[in-house]
Amino acid sequence: MASTTGEDAGSARDRRRTTNTIKESLRELSIQLSLLNHQICDHVAIKDVDLFCLDLLNRHGPMSPSVLARRAGLHPATMTGILDRLQRGGWAVRRRDPDAADRRAVTVYPLRDRVPELFELYSGMNTSMDGICADYTDGELQTLAVFLRRVTDAGQQATEQLAGD
Repeated sequence: MASTTGEDAGSARDRRRTTNTIKESLRELSIQLSLLNHQICDHVAIKDVDLFCLDLLNRHGPMSPSVLARRAGLHPATMTGILDRLQRGGWAVRRRDPDAADRRAVTVYPLRDRVPELFELYSGMNTSMDGICADYTDGELQTLAVFLRRVTDAGQQATEQLAGD
């Protein structure tokens, strides 16, 4: 018969292994999603960073170039080139802000007519995700959703901490 201490040590070891497996899986997921995004960028002839900024615009709505640069963690000068490419490609448009004190102020708007093109390219992954999610109970899905939200928040905090250094 195993001692309680031995069982506790085995349980702690199993927990560490499982935690490490989760961390490694998240790293692999990050790599695979980066590769998927890279392939999508190749199909629509934009750069990875352009797709990232376009996703921010589509998720959060129109914003100034400086706000977009801050959210993307990019230098404002870099944002100018990104916005030039997105505008040339028909993905976004810059419009003057008539209510701004500075008459040079602009707001960047995503152009929604190109979004179906992206949805089509992500459809394989979305279909796979639907199939994967179908294998879980509602309670398990809720647990996964909370876990992923907390991991995302932790990533945001770590990013902000490094940006502040």
